[in-house]
Amino acid sequence: MSAEQGTRPEYVVLGKLTSPYGVKGWLRVYSYTSPMEGILEYNEWVLGHRGVESRYRVAQGRPQGKGLVARLEGVEGRDQAEALAGAEILLSTAELPELSEDSDFYWYQLEGLAVETTEGVDLGVVDYLFETGANDVLVVKAREDDSEGKRERLLPFLPDVVIQRVDLEAGRMVVDWDPAF
Repeated sequence: MSAEQGTRPEYVVLGKLTSPYGVKGWLRVYSYTSPMEGILEYNEWVLGHRGVESRYRVAQGRPQGKGLVARLEGVEGRDQAEALAGAEILLSTAELPELSEDSDFYWYQLEGLAVETTEGVDLGVVDYLFETGANDVLVVKAREDDSEGKRERLLPFLPDVVIQRVDLEAGRMVVDWDPAF
């Protein structure tokens, strides 16, 4: 979910229900949390599916193979599970654990921030982030009115190396980055 600059989204996406697992109402879960089992620590999930939000209590959840499976209260069979396949698992941002340090951020807080170099060159806006084996990566898209068009830059999220300052109040991030890249 992208955040408009200066606003806080009501929900963040924790994961997704992908497909039924077995015939007793279990579902395969794709988790965006790290570690992936962290999604099972939330006893109640808000599911966003086909424009409708609904609440379900997690009856059971466990690792299964390389992923996770869960059974939700009220989902008793494969047909009911199939109807929920594709639903996003949402969490209210108010329920997110408090971060302990000023240098820690949730990804949703960084999305939408203006990005400029230490010399004041505008690089665009953080569109989204993704995880790699080495470090997280910011995808910065040039603004619509930029002469470079819709250029996209991939910046490693390396605090104190690339990321010099993050000012959530001002909606701005300062980076040590060559604008030619």
